[in-house]
Amino acid sequence: MDPQYNPEDVEQKAQKYWLDNNSFSVVEDDTKEKFYCLSMFPYPSGDLHMGHVRNYTIGDVISRYQRMLGKNVLQPMGWDAFGMPAENAAIKHKIPPAKWTRENIIKMKTQFKQLGFGYDWDRELATCNPDYYRWEQWFFLQLLEKKLVYKKTAPVNWCPHDQTVLANEQVIDGCCWRCDTLVVRKEIPQWFMRITDYAQELLDDLSTLTDWPERVVTMQRNWIGRSEGVEVIFGIAGDENKKKSLKVFTTRPDTLMGVTYVAVAAEHPLSQKAAKENQVLTDFIAECKTMDVSEAAMETAEKKGLDTGLKAIHPITNEQVPIFIANFVLMAYGEGAVMAVPAHDQRDWEFAKKYNVPIGPVVFPADGSKPDLNSGAFTDKGLLKNSGEFDGLTSDQAFTAIAEFLEKNHKGERKINFRLRDWGVSRQRYWGTPIPVINCPDCGAVAVKDKDLPVVLPEEVTLKGTGSPLKDMPEFYKVDCPECGAGAERETDTFDTFMESSWYFARFCSPNHDTGMVDKKKSDYWLPVDQYVGGIEHAILHLLYARFFTKLMRDEKLTTVPEPFSRLLTQGMVLKDGAKMSKSKGNTVDPLSLLKEYGADTARLFVMFAAPPEQSLEWSDEAVGGAFRFLKRLWIYAHRAENQVLNNQASPSKPYLDNDPDWSLATEEQLAVRRKVHTILKGVTADFKKNQFNTVVSAAMKILNEISKPLPGHDQDNTKAPENDPVIKVHDWLIRETLSILLRILSPIVPHMTHVLWRELNFGDDILQADWPEVDEAALVSESIKLIVQVNGKKRSEIEVSMKADKSMLEEIALADENVVRFMDGKLAKKVIVVPGRLVNIVI
Repeated sequence: MDPQYNPEDVEQKAQKYWLDNNSFSVVEDDTKEKFYCLSMFPYPSGDLHMGHVRNYTIGDVISRYQRMLGKNVLQPMGWDAFGMPAENAAIKHKIPPAKWTRENIIKMKTQFKQLGFGYDWDRELATCNPDYYRWEQWFFLQLLEKKLVYKKTAPVNWCPHDQTVLANEQVIDGCCWRCDTLVVRKEIPQWFMRITDYAQELLDDLSTLTDWPERVVTMQRNWIGRSEGVEVIFGIAGDENKKKSLKVFTTRPDTLMGVTYVAVAAEHPLSQKAAKENQVLTDFIAECKTMDVSEAAMETAEKKGLDTGLKAIHPITNEQVPIFIANFVLMAYGEGAVMAVPAHDQRDWEFAKKYNVPIGPVVFPADGSKPDLNSGAFTDKGLLKNSGEFDGLTSDQAFTAIAEFLEKNHKGERKINFRLRDWGVSRQRYWGTPIPVINCPDCGAVAVKDKDLPVVLPEEVTLKGTGSPLKDMPEFYKVDCPECGAGAERETDTFDTFMESSWYFARFCSPNHDTGMVDKKKSDYWLPVDQYVGGIEHAILHLLYARFFTKLMRDEKLTTVPEPFSRLLTQGMVLKDGAKMSKSKGNTVDPLSLLKEYGADTARLFVMFAAPPEQSLEWSDEAVGGAFRFLKRLWIYAHRAENQVLNNQASPSKPYLDNDPDWSLATEEQLAVRRKVHTILKGVTADFKKNQFNTVVSAAMKILNEISKPLPGHDQDNTKAPENDPVIKVHDWLIRETLSILLRILSPIVPHMTHVLWRELNFGDDILQADWPEVDEAALVSESIKLIVQVNGKKRSEIEVSMKADKSMLEEIALADENVVRFMDGKLAKKVIVVPGRLVNIVI
């Protein structure tokens, strides 16, 4: 065994062993409890950053620990390969996205292996491969047949320069994030999935996710946004045939008598009608189309509006109220109209103040006082006034009474609404999964036949930076209609990349299955994922869509589970100088340089020790150096102890000890050390269950400190002492047992060093096959106990006494203690109070 720690040599040995023995390949085994651990698969950007290192180390540590518990552990890895970054890189480097992506996959896979991640690479998948997205296309068509997907015209953020749709977060100050062109709202045909059909189930099943962070559950619950209210129908003045109406949804029907105006979206038909002969309205509608409609932007944007000149008819009073076009109303939400009650809604109050619209209170505080509407709206519930026949009712009573009135008069109905909207899955981009639909002028949208799947995305393309190259490839889009045989065109839109990441966890169960989306027998064995690891930034959309897909797959009889992920861990960010690492801030750390200088085990040890997984980690060069020094100390200690460990041959019944050691031969000092080690082990086992890996590392350091003192009876060269010395023999047992414990609790975190030392110290061929160490409860039992000694109620000393010592012996030992004698200062004890197991108090 080399006396010096050489990370490069150690890591090469371990990685070669794992490769040669296919150590992390796994198959279904009904005789073992399964454990499926999955870290959110990465986008293949080409180079790892420290966030990657932390995220994937956490997953690997959990997987290795669960394996030591005897479970059948699956930890796969793949690549979330489609998306805009590849298109941008392709434009920049003048290469096809496919080439850039696959080169990056090779590079990142090598880096993952350098870090010692125990992935089953036989299950590797990439979402840009046709054998993966073929089944996504097939599944889409099953949903199309069930009418769970549909096509409609909907407003989008459109960049005229790039000829593409932008997500709300890609609109910066009203401009395209990539080319800075002014973004417009445009109506285009898009495909949608009916996630709203599952809104209630998605909401209800959140209660089953007891091992998810409460923060994530709350975010999902708010995003789904169930609300009970009333849909109210306002008439339109001048509509003599009463064919036109405005439907609005409100959760506060108790405020209905306080409506002083109605607001509609710029795209609403009434807005378009009013603008036909009004240039001011036309210009305002055009301005609204350039707005950033993200939630954050809408919250802070100035509330603007214009009176259309049209009037709505109140459903109870029949009074007419003005209809405004307002920039805070979106056509995509509900019917694109809202009722405004300025006295009881702050946004409505601000708008009414700005445009001089009447403000009339109808809900008053329960104490009978008048609400102060000079500084803002009164938004609490209370008692109704100025509300005709509903005066005197509480807000809750008025909810029911007004709802019943509207239903009786066919002017409204109670309804449950969800904030959640159907999922638009069309993207006017190239690098994504082609939508398997053919548009025929006679037959309409026609599904591609199963036998013609997959619709393969052409990969040899040149991107110009504007629009999708698919639109310039007639060899791709010009086809015959599968129904009538007439000339038709393929969809040139591609799927939202969230589609690929919404089911990859299921495909990992049978990645080479070529006759279906999943092999049901295998997916039933592995699913749900037992531990999912990823960033909080995916708390809403990715996790929500994955939950939705799981329910769709269950209903399609592809799986039996209702939820994809049993436990969720959202790791914190990696910070440097108090800020998130970023190239633009110049505060990044290159993982490859770190591996070259210190090795993978040091990197893994640091990111596990620096902070609990859920908290942000502050980078520290000094702490990295400290992690490396600890590993060197461990290596040197193992080398020093090597002769003892190797000379004690393990027995079949006790593979980590020597012939069932007789601990009755141990001295009090040896038993105390063993007691400390097993006490620490008990805490470590509890910490691993809670994913508190930072305290695990701390505990390992304490164990090394306990046993790294000079070995009694040995010289500096660690020459073996006479074998017939029982004290020395017990110490050899103690070293062997403690090292076996220390290596095993560290092996999930620093797998390379522990693998090599396990073999070098003759514990076995492969620490991956070792069991998690068990606490010896007998070792925790102490023959002695420490008691506090007080003089006149103040602590003056501590004494260690036998557990069997009686009251008189405790008094005698306490009174003889050197410190106690000093504080008694020659005075006599008037009284000695003994509290068994706790203290002795001497009153003088």
